[in-house]
Amino acid sequence: MSRTFTTSGAGRDFAPIRSEFGLREDFPAAALVEAEQALDDVRGGPRLDATPLPLVTIDPPGSKDLDQAVLIQRRRRGYRVHYAIADLGGFVPPSGALDQEVKRRGQTHYLPDGTVPLHPPVLSEGAASLLPDQVRPSVLWTIDLDRDGNPEGVVVRRALVRSVARLDYESVQASLAAGTPHPSVALLPEVGRLRRAMAAERGAVELQLPEQQVSPADDGEWTLRVRLRSDIEAWNAEISLLTGMCAAKIMIDARIGVLRTLPSADVDAVSGLHRAATASHVEWPDGESPAKLLAGLDPNRPESLAMYVAATRLLRGAGYTAFDGDDPAVTSHAGVGAPYAHVTAPLRRLVDRFATECCLAVVGGAEVPAWVRAALPELPHLMSVSDALAAKVERACLDQVEAWVLAGSVGDVFDAVVLRSEANSGEVFVAEPPVMAKCSGAELPEGERIKVRLVEADTTRRKVSFERFFGEEDRD
Repeated sequence: MSRTFTTSGAGRDFAPIRSEFGLREDFPAAALVEAEQALDDVRGGPRLDATPLPLVTIDPPGSKDLDQAVLIQRRRRGYRVHYAIADLGGFVPPSGALDQEVKRRGQTHYLPDGTVPLHPPVLSEGAASLLPDQVRPSVLWTIDLDRDGNPEGVVVRRALVRSVARLDYESVQASLAAGTPHPSVALLPEVGRLRRAMAAERGAVELQLPEQQVSPADDGEWTLRVRLRSDIEAWNAEISLLTGMCAAKIMIDARIGVLRTLPSADVDAVSGLHRAATASHVEWPDGESPAKLLAGLDPNRPESLAMYVAATRLLRGAGYTAFDGDDPAVTSHAGVGAPYAHVTAPLRRLVDRFATECCLAVVGGAEVPAWVRAALPELPHLMSVSDALAAKVERACLDQVEAWVLAGSVGDVFDAVVLRSEANSGEVFVAEPPVMAKCSGAELPEGERIKVRLVEADTTRRKVSFERFFGEEDRD
């Protein structure tokens, strides 16, 4: 029977995690002054008036930092994608106090009880955000696709845009099911399916691991649930990936820019996936690539979860590669299956602003600004530090909530799937509540369902652990 797991003890928050990792929500006074001044003096020069385009945003409900707005049109030989991106280059003065603070932060940190933003909210949730019915400066990507979804032409320029609607994933999914989609995204399923089919052919590695989500409950409590990725999210992500791949090509051809890179998996990682397939009883046809194998798995099957965890070894070594005047040392991104760059989330990620400025200059036939060139060498390190911190913060929040929701259940028995097995221990996924944790036990069967007993739920150390449990029927 399904059980609801909620934290016990009102008023729990994540202030200790903020303190532990040095997350500072307030901005230096000089940075705030520059942000306020930018409201009346948006940089960037002349802009195309693209306000007649009926762009819409698609984000989780309640989002205020809206980076992207989209419009997909049919053309005689395929499709036209208009993708407007928040223009932070117009708001952040180079080398000023705000620029230095944004470089220090690297990205927005999302905690269950609020964000620690990259930019002051007056920008990230106000003047720079693509809020509905507001004229906003943007960087407008216009990408023409052929009938198969391949790019035929790309234009990127500064523009003024006005979103006509703020949509969310559930409402778009419901409108599509009802046959009444917003006209601006009626073609999103068509284009999204084409692009997703191409991803598997490129060798893109996608892992459909269950995403743990912390949700507020009553009286300051928190509930842990599994958040399933909808088709709309996947199709919408394809538009962002498409734009990032176009940006990468622009910068590689011009020999200047910064890429998001991930080296191809080494032989040992692929061999490990083969061993996991054998242990999980997953058939791997001869000659089939890891990408196609993973794409064909049913994410609801327990053996698929074990395969996804094993496949995380294929995606190690992610980073950024900056280059100026020479070919980049690394161009591949194994997760995407093509060269790729971050340009679509500048409100939430530092590097996007600089990669975007490179693309604007190259496409516009201008020199890349000196302040951008000067920053390129430091961006990989800044983003590496920021990414590592973000991963630690996210894991700490999940660990904390896992301990909170299970604190009163030590000794209870749960159903679990073995994700990874070592000699005398392993990692398991418990569906209710959705928890991934260590489990002791010899030769745990990867990809199979077992019963486990909770032996520890330490709310101070944020640690949860299980042991394999054998009922009387299992001992016979």
